Amino acid sequence: MARKGDGLYLRGSTWYLDCRIDGARHVIKLGKGIKRTVAGELANVKRAGILKGEAGIGRKNKDLPFKDAREKFEAWADANKKPNTVTTYKECLRRLAESFGTKRLSEIAPFHVEAHKQKRIQAGARVRANRELAVLKALFHRCQDWTLFEGVNPVCTVKLVKEPRQRLRHLEPEEERRLLQAAPEPLRSIILVGMHCGLRLQSEALTLRWADVDLSRRTLTVQAGYAKSGQTRTVPLNSAVQAALSRLKTEARGEFVFTTRTGKPYDSIRNGFESACTRAGLEGVTPHTTRHSFATRLIAGGVDLRTVQELGGWSSLRMLERYGHVAPGRKAQAVEGLVEEFHNGIHNSEDTRRTTNPLTTRKQRYGEVAEWPKATVC
Repeated sequence: MARKGDGLYLRGSTWYLDCRIDGARHVIKLGKGIKRTVAGELANVKRAGILKGEAGIGRKNKDLPFKDAREKFEAWADANKKPNTVTTYKECLRRLAESFGTKRLSEIAPFHVEAHKQKRIQAGARVRANRELAVLKALFHRCQDWTLFEGVNPVCTVKLVKEPRQRLRHLEPEEERRLLQAAPEPLRSIILVGMHCGLRLQSEALTLRWADVDLSRRTLTVQAGYAKSGQTRTVPLNSAVQAALSRLKTEARGEFVFTTRTGKPYDSIRNGFESACTRAGLEGVTPHTTRHSFATRLIAGGVDLRTVQELGGWSSLRMLERYGHVAPGRKAQAVEGLVEEFHNGIHNSEDTRRTTNPLTTRKQRYGEVAEWPKATVC
């Protein structure tokens, strides 16, 4: 039995320490076949080690609650990431807090991460589960880099959910015409910039300034601070976009290209865009569909992938593989071309047989002579 107050107890011939420090219970084996006084001295050493963090339990500034790690990670994201990325991080962290909000980082095991993933899958958020696990993994890595946590990142051993590769929605020319007719200005011009320049509407089009538009040279520039790739790129303006921006320029109310009547830039166009899609009778279309349409049409038109990558600011050519669905009609046309070549080959062969005869061949070989060479019989 343990003596009251010192937490020591004897089981068989082995002494143990059973104590609580900072609300956490610790049961530590002290030694077998030793005297109680020796066990008491060892217990004092173990307690001091726990308090100093030398035993790896209750270690100060090497482990922290999830809620504290979340606050530090969000503060870092606010200072280093783009606003849209920060919004995504915070939404993922809010979901993660539902599973880990009361735990310390050292208490989060791969089993708990897997349980969170399965819960999100059952809720129908398969893709979102991957995003949340990616944010949790980044949070652990950051805390390790900041020497706030020394344990193993539990997310590293958890497999992500396999995401189905779905065909990306793009607008056919007739759908684009209906959408533009249903969209008032400046939404109509914003859609044109997405369809014909490949800009990301939320992060690149709505932040576009007149200083970045050169109507005389027919170009616009996406600054690195707003580009997802972090690199500045210049995009040519076709006649449709140039005409639209020229009209807006005459009514410019500030430094931003797309503004409200008060001259303030738009925070979002999602509601107006969805209303326009409803009026146009379009389903499954989002603001990002305009960018998909931009890439799809360029590739369908035979533009090389490297040029498409530079125009749209994609980080790698592999990103463009998902636009391999382009123009089913072009695939059918290509296959039909085989039939045309086959028939042409047959007709050419028949024409050759009809027009070819021994006399013609001999004339071509020997020219006009009085008498053709006779065959020699051996």
